[in-house]
Amino acid sequence: MPLKKLKQQLKKASNKKTAETLQWFFKTGKGDYGEGDKFIGIKVPQIRMIAKINKDLTIPEIQKVLQSKYHEERLCALFILVDKYAKGNDETKEKIFRFYLQNTEMINNWDLVDLTAPKIVGKHLLTQNRKILFKLARSKNLWERRISILSTFEFIREKQFSDSLKIAKLLLNDNHDLIHKAVGWMLREIGKRDLKTEEVFLMKYYKKMPRTMLRYAIEKFPAKKRLAYLKGDF
Repeated sequence: MPLKKLKQQLKKASNKKTAETLQWFFKTGKGDYGEGDKFIGIKVPQIRMIAKINKDLTIPEIQKVLQSKYHEERLCALFILVDKYAKGNDETKEKIFRFYLQNTEMINNWDLVDLTAPKIVGKHLLTQNRKILFKLARSKNLWERRISILSTFEFIREKQFSDSLKIAKLLLNDNHDLIHKAVGWMLREIGKRDLKTEEVFLMKYYKKMPRTMLRYAIEKFPAKKRLAYLKGDF
């Protein structure tokens, strides 16, 4: 029984003290972004290893794991999905892409998004219509909005900045800190590859963007320039 084997491996790797730390780190308290999420206490390298061992799970089996109440089990399911996408043919990749977007309800914390959205959604849309990302950017679901901007990391790696900047503009007035951080991070990644492109965007919007977003975007700037942006001295 592949699913039983997977759950046994995850349980064996679990650690109560680690679980308590993760419960705090991922903000699972009442009113927090991860409210109600449960952890069994497994670190990411261990989850990756277990995912690799169980890479032959079918999509229906992966879906069952993805529906788990435990964070690490969901992450393991997503790691298996990423591996299948990377090794799949065009038909398999299309199926996994659609499956991922149909299950965003369970991709419900920032690490689940960040470690997988670029590698599935971003990769898939490199050569396809990206309209879905703009729909996700307007979603009421926090994690779908984060998927929309994080997926563009794959475009940024290929020096395709336009859609990242368009989505960043859409998210300028978002009310959640996790979106501010994500957008600022992607702007910073653009700047690593093309500083002029990042600064054209910043000069237009830096006075409007949330402080956290700006701080993330200019994190690697020289101290003097960073201070000028923060003071609004341009």
